[in-house]
Amino acid sequence: MNILLVEDDIKLGELIQYKLKKQLFQVEWAQEADTALAFMERSSFDIYILDWMIPHKTGIELCKEIRMKKNQTPILMLTARDAVIDRVQGLNAGADDYLVKPFAFEELIARLNALYRRKETNWEGDTKSFGDTLVINHTTYEVVRNGVPIVLSRREFQLLALMSNHPRQILSREQLLDRVWGFDAEITLNAVDATIKLLRKKMDDPFPDKIIQNVRGLGYRLIVEGGETCLKEQESN
Repeated sequence: MNILLVEDDIKLGELIQYKLKKQLFQVEWAQEADTALAFMERSSFDIYILDWMIPHKTGIELCKEIRMKKNQTPILMLTARDAVIDRVQGLNAGADDYLVKPFAFEELIARLNALYRRKETNWEGDTKSFGDTLVINHTTYEVVRNGVPIVLSRREFQLLALMSNHPRQILSREQLLDRVWGFDAEITLNAVDATIKLLRKKMDDPFPDKIIQNVRGLGYRLIVEGGETCLKEQESN
């Protein structure tokens, strides 16, 4: 999970970043809104954690600006304000969840995981298409590569679907293990490599252009030419 933390309290920011990284999350940390916006321009994140009281521009103002840019990345607000009217204000600004300080770190992790699960299942349509190169139907679990139907196992399909949600982004083996198997699963990272190998054999070996790349020491990514579109299948009358 790739997280952008916006928190101006140095001690708290360092602590949150340290603990999240111990959970194998990737974390960028900004102490004010302009730096956060610069991070957002340069990189793709799975979740934003915004503190309410940051200098120059509040977390609420930053949240509204993010949504005005049509950026639908899940947002978790952190604040010492615990009144109902404050929580309502945060949610109405576009936040997806709200955590009151002080908080238990275990609750923060649980809320981040819940937001991430929700994000991963929030497809804009039944079918995701990358031009003529790749078509994925999330309802029927059908995959078509350059016009050729590909039969995948459940794990192979889950890996491909996850990578298609983050095209061109490097996903670590730990991230793939967490999102497809779950960190509680009694398997090793070798299972991720083995499944990716099977997936690449089906998706890449028969074709001259390779779309699943192994980035040595970092993980895997999906590189597909063609614009990404999502289509909602029409119900038959």
